[in-house]
Amino acid sequence: MRIALVDSGIGMLSTAAAVHAARPDADLFLSMDPDHMPWGARTPDEVIGRALAGARAAWEAAGGVDAVVVPCNTASVHGLSRLREEFEPAVPVIGTVPAIKPAARSGGPIAVWSTAATTRSGYQRRLVDTFAEGLEVTAVACVGLAEAVESADPLEVADAVSYAAGLTPPDVRAVVLGCTHYDLVGEQIVAGLGEGVALHTAAHAVAAQTLRRVGDLPHQGRPGRVRVLASGRPAELPTAALTYPAGRALMALESTARPL
Repeated sequence: MRIALVDSGIGMLSTAAAVHAARPDADLFLSMDPDHMPWGARTPDEVIGRALAGARAAWEAAGGVDAVVVPCNTASVHGLSRLREEFEPAVPVIGTVPAIKPAARSGGPIAVWSTAATTRSGYQRRLVDTFAEGLEVTAVACVGLAEAVESADPLEVADAVSYAAGLTPPDVRAVVLGCTHYDLVGEQIVAGLGEGVALHTAAHAVAAQTLRRVGDLPHQGRPGRVRVLASGRPAELPTAALTYPAGRALMALESTARPL
């Protein structure tokens, strides 16, 4: 089983780690785009182009893949349809949606932590209207948090979490993490909000959906390996990735020196 994950940076780590936990023999191709990140500030056409370039690079490096996973809300909003036009039906393409629906099952009030661009988007408003109708939902624009996580600067992360926590109503008991970067600092977010707050992330749901779409392929009889691409070039996991448990777990599988 060969799975491509396409994102601008290390926000994909939590989803990649969840895929590995669910299917330890799968080979993972992590296609990052450091030359053009962050994608959130780019136009929809630019995001589509970068997502396609990342998926094509992973396909070529792997000699074909069994699934393309997009663990990025921005790329899912803008690029999923175009990716599916190119790869499906032969290869399933799985996007990422903020976990508003499961958070709403427990009732409100809810907060949705997202990038400033996603917070302003009609996409997020439609999700709230569809899955959390009648509930009190606060959209929190987490200015600088994704960038702080990407840099792995603990002071910047602490400041960004504190800023977002200050915008979150004190009676909120469920917080949806609407950017996959935020998954990597979940403990810091809980500490900033208080232990009574439940975090809802998409990583495990995306991993489960990926394996459902791929189907029951035979196990390879060996542990899966990781190949990293940086804007299409063979690379290693960024140093910042090793700050996070998901990054360290994937580093143990990394095999960039020899072909898979």
